[in-house]
Amino acid sequence: MIDKVVKGATPKEAAAKAVADIPSGATLVVGGFGLCGIPENLIGALSERPVKDLTCVSNNCGVDNWGLGVLLGKKMLRKMLSSYVGENAEFERQYLSGELELEFCPQGTLAERMRAGGAGIAGFYTPTGAGTLVAEGKETKVFDGREYVLERGIVGDYALVAAWKADRFGNLVYRKTAKNFNPMAATAGKVTIAEVEVLVEAGELDPDEIDTPGVYVQRVVVAPREKRIERRTVRKG
Repeated sequence: MIDKVVKGATPKEAAAKAVADIPSGATLVVGGFGLCGIPENLIGALSERPVKDLTCVSNNCGVDNWGLGVLLGKKMLRKMLSSYVGENAEFERQYLSGELELEFCPQGTLAERMRAGGAGIAGFYTPTGAGTLVAEGKETKVFDGREYVLERGIVGDYALVAAWKADRFGNLVYRKTAKNFNPMAATAGKVTIAEVEVLVEAGELDPDEIDTPGVYVQRVVVAPREKRIERRTVRKG
């Protein structure tokens, strides 16, 4: 039987084994939105490795001490391709000082670039960003009287994603808002590594509830997640 679960004496050890071959200069496609649905164990394990010059494709770069912000704080990132980076002071500092390269991409376009890369589509035209800075240096065409921008599909060397449940074949099920960028990111990596909270045996998942088929996933790590809240907002009693 195909068993994609990475073994380790502890979840931390398994996560370290799963990311052990990610080299300097690699391009990573990372799931999550803010701090929701991020592969925090895989990011933590990668932060302990002596790698640098990474390119990360993700909706955001976490916060100063969590998520991709951990890699940023250790100066392991060379370039970030994101939609939003406003919650990270260290990101701002590195970008303004010229230490970090940044490519902004509209959020829906970024999701579709991941999906297109995973589907083997080299590029697509979208009206989003036409006539703005987003379109600078890109090919444009007019369809039915409206201007469209050519955007390239994204394929990373590795994809790091977080799911709720998986079986040993690597079939993944996401839960609630964690089903954000993870399904697209999972298809966009040459090697996809998923961290999950619950592992079940083959055949226990209802085929209708599988979000990412195991054919896209090469490694599975079972680990609990801390699930920090990015910004807590409460009402006065």
